[in-house]
Amino acid sequence: MAAVLESVSSTHFSATLANYGIRALNRRSPATIQVNVGKLCNQACHHCHVDAGPRRTERMTRATAARVLEVLASSPHVETLDITGGAPELNPNFAMLVERARALGRKVIVRCNLTVTLEPGMEWLVDFYQRSGVELVCSLPCYTAENTDRQRGAGVFDKSIVALQQLNAVGFGRGGLRLDLVYNPIGASLPPPQAELEAQYRDELTRNFGIVFDRLLTITNMPIARFANQLSTAGNHSAYMSLLVNHFNPATIDALMCRDLVSVGWNGRLYDCDFNQMLEIPLGGGASTIWEIDDVGKLAGASVATGSHCFGCTAGAGSSCGGAIA
Repeated sequence: MAAVLESVSSTHFSATLANYGIRALNRRSPATIQVNVGKLCNQACHHCHVDAGPRRTERMTRATAARVLEVLASSPHVETLDITGGAPELNPNFAMLVERARALGRKVIVRCNLTVTLEPGMEWLVDFYQRSGVELVCSLPCYTAENTDRQRGAGVFDKSIVALQQLNAVGFGRGGLRLDLVYNPIGASLPPPQAELEAQYRDELTRNFGIVFDRLLTITNMPIARFANQLSTAGNHSAYMSLLVNHFNPATIDALMCRDLVSVGWNGRLYDCDFNQMLEIPLGGGASTIWEIDDVGKLAGASVATGSHCFGCTAGAGSSCGGAIA
């Protein structure tokens, strides 16, 4: 099958699905609403598919955040509000989203870059996380300072360790409050096997820093935005796309996050996933904005918009916001 995949190269993802006799993707009733509240971040990571950073000004308004909560309340099959950014904590409506979603009885995931908890004026975050009972998914691309700082900036590793120790101190990662870590490759390669790498992380972080966590999630770098520019500058874009295409794994298809998730942009527009959002690829079927729908369950059965970047989620063991999927 490798020869067939090479023949389609980085053409539209649907061509590869057809080669395997797989129907075009359709979504199930969404169990998760993932909300990107803006692109402002205290970091500017090399791999960032959001192209986030300290100078970005896009942010979700109070009215849009309130509408997200209205839709969440009227979508009974949605179990989880997944809040991301940028650094989502830098949005002034972050606490409101967390508190009201928790009051509705929904699970709340916060995708945290760790160092934001150490920013001036953000000292309240760790206690807020604990009181709110959120689940944290925290970026830590390596258990060594050299590799982490290479990807995320000088001094980020040391700050991340301090933040993790503070989170452990209030109960995260110790069997009560959930603390997951995220690994993504430093360069143009696929992640190693998730279980093996998790064991390495656990050994290194516990032995060297006394840090514990629940799971490690491995996520493939997506060939879009800042990472795509990095690949092009290095002359590696075609090679990386070939790597993804030639490692297409049909066993990943059923568990792709776009099957069970709807993504909401900072401006209230709807997308099939966070990656489509960054490429501004509209929802494959159904409403266009958060104001045009009350229950996202009505999106069940709608088509999912795909493109060549979808090979990033289906290569090897697969990749999603929940880590490896096959």
